[in-house]
Amino acid sequence: MNLIEIAKNLQENERLTSGHRLCPGCAEPINIKLVLSAIKDPLVVINTTSCLEVATTIYPYTAWKTPWIHNAFENSSATASGVIEAYLAILKKKPADRPKWAKNMPNNVKFLVVGGDGGTADIGLQSLSGALERRHQFLYVCYDNEAYMNTGNQRSGATPRGADTTTTPVGKVSQGKKEIRKDLTAIVEGHHINYVAQSALSNFADLTEKVKKAIAVEGPSFINLISPCQRSWGFDPSQAVQISKMAVETNFWPLYEIDHGKFILNYVPKERVPLVEWFKMQKRFKHLLKPENKDLLDELQKETDEKFAKLQKRAEFGY
Repeated sequence: MNLIEIAKNLQENERLTSGHRLCPGCAEPINIKLVLSAIKDPLVVINTTSCLEVATTIYPYTAWKTPWIHNAFENSSATASGVIEAYLAILKKKPADRPKWAKNMPNNVKFLVVGGDGGTADIGLQSLSGALERRHQFLYVCYDNEAYMNTGNQRSGATPRGADTTTTPVGKVSQGKKEIRKDLTAIVEGHHINYVAQSALSNFADLTEKVKKAIAVEGPSFINLISPCQRSWGFDPSQAVQISKMAVETNFWPLYEIDHGKFILNYVPKERVPLVEWFKMQKRFKHLLKPENKDLLDELQKETDEKFAKLQKRAEFGY
């Protein structure tokens, strides 16, 4: 899909409108608009508590132009499970036996669950895991901004090691978050569903093609999107796409997919950019540029290189 087709889809499938209260430069609305534009069928969106939920539905207003359900951090996937099964139960009935409001219900409704890393990798992980194991028919998209941004930039399980957050503040005795971040995509892959992927808004075609694949497969599917937060990561609002691109070019955020068990590495940089170049673009990592933190910086580079090397080895065998 080329950029002209993507732009046309965005215009024709505008299910998230302007007028929301998300921060200038936030990657979330760009990510979600691209996701929505790739889905042609009637759609129901289930949204976890998050920045996206709060900022797009400040009562009595909404930026959504499709059926939309809000639920708590911990149970959006369970909510989706119930809604999907209710929909399927209604479809089994003859139109004459259905409730009045459901007599003309379309038989091709798709279900999309969207949530941040806090409501996906941490608080909502049990709910997501259960729904994946039960094989409900939905696409789950995680917009990963690598902390609890909705409540003030507290560290999450997806926060990178070394990041400065309000609960892992950098100081005389701290270099930021100490723990290695969860590999959420790998956790989901462990459920053996038909489609799992990572993508980034810097590659529009990669993202939209993956959404089209994910929404079409049998059973649940999952896409993990890096979603830069200008307010808490500390970068100019105009740089969200560039920040995403640099995450890919440094191999911090590889683009890959597992399609019915086949592993595909979608992109390998011609020349890998050092991780420090991505860190330089963000205030949350500025302390890592100091000479006394060089050892940690070297460790993070080594971790990134080793992980990407493993993905390349997987790609050689295709699984």
